[in-house]
Amino acid sequence: MISDRVKKGFQRAPHRSLFYAMGFTGEELERPIIGVVNSKSEIIPGHVHLDRIASAVKTGILMAGGTPVEVPAIGICDGIAMNHVGMKYPLASRELIADSIEALAIAHAFDGLVLIPNCDKIVPGMLMAAARLNIPAVVVSGGPMYAGRLKGKKIDLSTCFESVGKYSRGDITDEELEEIEKSACPGCGSCAGLFTANSMNCMVEALGMGLPGNGTIPAYEGARIALAKKAGMAVMELVKKDVKPRDIMTKKAFENAIAVDMAMAGSSNTVLHLLAIAREAKADVDLKLFDEISAKTPNLCKISPSGEHRMEDLHEAGGIPAIMKELSKKGLIHLDQLTVTGKTVGENIEKAGTPDGDVIRTVENPYRETGGLAVLFGNLAPDGAVVKEAAVAPEMLYHEGPAKVFDSEEEAVDAILNGKIIKGDVVVIRYEGPKGGPGMREMLSPTSAIAGMGLDKDVALITDGRFSGATRGASIGHVSPEAMEGGPIALIKDGDRIRIDIKGRRLDVLLSREELQEREKSWVCPPPKVKEGYLARYSRMVTSASTGAVLI
Repeated sequence: MISDRVKKGFQRAPHRSLFYAMGFTGEELERPIIGVVNSKSEIIPGHVHLDRIASAVKTGILMAGGTPVEVPAIGICDGIAMNHVGMKYPLASRELIADSIEALAIAHAFDGLVLIPNCDKIVPGMLMAAARLNIPAVVVSGGPMYAGRLKGKKIDLSTCFESVGKYSRGDITDEELEEIEKSACPGCGSCAGLFTANSMNCMVEALGMGLPGNGTIPAYEGARIALAKKAGMAVMELVKKDVKPRDIMTKKAFENAIAVDMAMAGSSNTVLHLLAIAREAKADVDLKLFDEISAKTPNLCKISPSGEHRMEDLHEAGGIPAIMKELSKKGLIHLDQLTVTGKTVGENIEKAGTPDGDVIRTVENPYRETGGLAVLFGNLAPDGAVVKEAAVAPEMLYHEGPAKVFDSEEEAVDAILNGKIIKGDVVVIRYEGPKGGPGMREMLSPTSAIAGMGLDKDVALITDGRFSGATRGASIGHVSPEAMEGGPIALIKDGDRIRIDIKGRRLDVLLSREELQEREKSWVCPPPKVKEGYLARYSRMVTSASTGAVLI
């Protein structure tokens, strides 16, 4: 056992003494030591209840003959960090989470890990750590929040963000805004739509790193506690059989996850995170693979913000196993892939239900013949850009208009809310990429403001930043190379014509190569926005969004 490094032999008497100081018994030290990495906190709705999940996990480990040791992980609530300086930190925190778990697991010689995340960057950070460490590991998430309800209709956090634009336009009153904000998020769990947190929790399941149900069982239900106990038992089997994350997270596993992502129309952030996780798993995954799989994967779901269904509806309709079973009819799922259940994907989904035809459609009658995300290339994004195609109005799949250029999110939001953006415009927000932000802020506030102002079918937004999973409309992010690296997005001027052709997978500024080259000669890299602390180090070390915005 790995843990023998800290508990076996006469030289480890001091180490055992420290264990005894914490109340461990000799019998406990004879068993595998399993790190239970709990990101519980009192600042994230999706994490406020994770102490119950951790307790259940530890019960499962004890039931299966292991010794659980609970340790912490940090987390940031993207919603609370949104649209201010705090949003520079969530993506950057993904690397801190992965690094800290690496440090904890190696320093204390854990034999295995159960990782307990729930929200946006915490899920991929933990998966990156699992792949990097490559010791037996299971991920069990905290589960999605139920949708809020107001006047007989389901609402969620995206409803609340879009209400800001409606309020600015005078469409709703102070009282109506207050009613929405008090109803949108009814309790614990990751926000109710297929935003980044729930998208990534579904990716955990599709990759094979979580048990069936991980992505969709609601946070409130007893089944979520039972799942946590089973995760604790499952990790002990993985330790016994020496099954490691890289045995599970192969290239084929990532292809499965990408296919599920495209079928669900998950958050565009999944591209960023799956690239980063694949790098740690040493799996050969690049940006073009997402578009290749999207081109042949039907879009089977319309979960908020793409449609009116919420996560509890997806769970009731059969969840990820039902989606994977349906996709397998077209040969889009590698059924032979190993999972943390000890069984293959095919064995896991064998008894999955059939699609209901609404929340999950059949492959014969999809919402769209191609997947929910698209990767665009062109002279404005030579290394690629990402858009959630399933959340774009049909009339905006092709759009040409004049650029309105802003060098920060704040400038753009101010212009939108003050009526300076008109129908046909293309809002360009730059210097918000991994290096330029730094931290690649989510642009939920400007996209929600555009939707709330009633312009989501008339105005496009492109950025070297990224978007929340709650974003809808012609919102194109991850533009690479970013402005801070002198990418073409840094050279655009107000009034330049921009052509967006989502079906043709193109993103271009209508300027000649000679004109772009002339502008490039006069471009001067601006000084960094942050000059000290973690973000300053992050901006110096982070790579492009096209490679997952990882640190090197």
